[in-house]
Amino acid sequence: MNDEAEGTGESAAAPFDDPRNRQHPQEMYKLMRDHAPVTEIERYGRTACLVAKHEDVLTVLRNPEVFSSNDDAVDIGQVRPLVPLQIDPPNHSRYRKLTDPLFSPHRVAEIKDGTRAFVRGLVDAIKDSGHVNFHETIAEPVPTTVFLQLLGLPTSRSAEFIALKDGIIRPPSETVEQRSNAVRETGAKIYGVLDELIDERLAEPRDDLISGFLASDVGGQRLTREDVLDIGYLFFLAGLDTVTASLDCIMAFLAAHPSHRSEIVQDPTLIPNAIEELLRWETPVSNVVRVAVEDTELSGCPVRKGSMVTPMLASANTDEAYWDAADTIDFHRRTNKHLAFGVGVHRCLGSHLARMELRVVLEEWHRSVPEYRLREGLVLDYTEGLRQVNNLELVW
Repeated sequence: MNDEAEGTGESAAAPFDDPRNRQHPQEMYKLMRDHAPVTEIERYGRTACLVAKHEDVLTVLRNPEVFSSNDDAVDIGQVRPLVPLQIDPPNHSRYRKLTDPLFSPHRVAEIKDGTRAFVRGLVDAIKDSGHVNFHETIAEPVPTTVFLQLLGLPTSRSAEFIALKDGIIRPPSETVEQRSNAVRETGAKIYGVLDELIDERLAEPRDDLISGFLASDVGGQRLTREDVLDIGYLFFLAGLDTVTASLDCIMAFLAAHPSHRSEIVQDPTLIPNAIEELLRWETPVSNVVRVAVEDTELSGCPVRKGSMVTPMLASANTDEAYWDAADTIDFHRRTNKHLAFGVGVHRCLGSHLARMELRVVLEEWHRSVPEYRLREGLVLDYTEGLRQVNNLELVW
């Protein structure tokens, strides 16, 4: 889950409208870095600057006073700035002090065994079938179930909630106006779900995030109902999508590269390293969004005040100016400071939870299904922006 809720929908990725570039985007990223490190396009009726070089991506992410994450940067159906994503420093730190402990390594460790039991049950149910749509059977249910339980929403309604999330991230629309209307309509439904949940928890608190928020304060002041709604809205979107996309990308790579897959089958202790390297190479949340609050420049290119600025995390993660052997997928890479979870004040607050879920799924899957491949003739369909693979058909 990302504090970077731009990973939940607003994706300026015109060069990647071609499905082939979405499958294997690394060459396109290199072309951008070499020939157009800052590319100005029109996106959702606004000017957007795609930023490709690692150095420039860091500049954007580390300077919120110039490249703001305020509510003008991204429209995902919110009615107020989302907390903590669209709160810039200095107020941002007050909310992170509240939310960070909820996803600390200690808190994540408390739910690891339950997550493993759930994943093992899913894998055991299909391991003798010889085929599966991994996205539908594993990648979507695992993080969805884990996060709905954390938030306090019923897992029995997971299909409904996934559809609402997709209505924000992938709205069915052909024009900017249609998109805006669809997002607003879906956003209102999500607020309705959260309003009901808040009423239930005010009447009967439980051991979940919403109950915790209602009982919490920031800087000595209790969170308002609107604060809890805005935090819940962000969590609802980010928590139901990014880990699913990461699992899709990682498993699609391993299914297509048996030599790399055999490395982690023969030595499961490599799985954490493999996850970090494949997050670097695949970078499912390929970009995030900021807005320039003053005229500035990147790589000598002017960036006008009010422009959307889109640091391409995926391009930065394969920039040969920063990485040794950038195009080599190496599960033994000693240093791996990838940007898949962002960097700076808005770095992903759910990174520990995401890593745990990824590790548990890869361990349990390869324990039971060590040899698998893509279905013959399958052309993987990567979604734009957040790289989900809905048709991830595996056979063994």
